[in-house]
Amino acid sequence: MSEQATPNDKPMPALTGLHGQFYAWCRDRELRFQRCTRCGRHRHVPREICAHCSSMEWEWSRSSGRGTVFTWTEVVRALHPAFGAATPYAPVVVEMEEGVRLLSRVVDCPPDALQIGMPVEVDFQQISDGLTLPVFRRAAVAP
Repeated sequence: MSEQATPNDKPMPALTGLHGQFYAWCRDRELRFQRCTRCGRHRHVPREICAHCSSMEWEWSRSSGRGTVFTWTEVVRALHPAFGAATPYAPVVVEMEEGVRLLSRVVDCPPDALQIGMPVEVDFQQISDGLTLPVFRRAAVAP
């Protein structure tokens, strides 16, 4: 898949509990979401209880890795010093085929080329030995 570890001084997610499990799958280059084994709905961010049916029964389900850009914003002035050199950048919300939405970025697309509904596919960026983040690339368009 994608890039090797890159130096990083940005705030990082906690790698404990259910979040740690989510990022462990990413480290293995698999995008997985929790799926309620009672009602079948996927959920993200990870949590113990299903917001739809209140079940505490769930499993990690492998994602297709495909989605579309739901929305984005362009950041031109960093609100944290560690992001200063990265501006402008565009955090995107990707709506996955499984119905969940994931905050990430499209790494092969400048902010002014993003479009709502643009098809994307997951890739992974290794930040350190312990952390790999899911990122997205524009999906190949079928002829």
